[in-house]
Amino acid sequence: MGEIKYEIIEEISAFSESTKGWTKELNLISWNEREPKYDIRDWAPNKEKMGKGITLTREELIKLRDVLNKIKL
Repeated sequence: MGEIKYEIIEEISAFSESTKGWTKELNLISWNEREPKYDIRDWAPNKEKMGKGITLTREELIKLRDVLNKIKL
């Protein structure tokens, strides 16, 4: 498997942090020099490592927002 290249275009928000300092974040990222997508995943301090995550297009993110807004908490 080849090297994965990424560029964080926009750091949007970190919304949780583990006791080891990893943060769960929503960012806009370009993977392998492709069109940027919204990305939710865990990041180690200083972004030197990352966990598994999910990428979403703008349209998917809007649909997810709409679904989340319907949840009664």
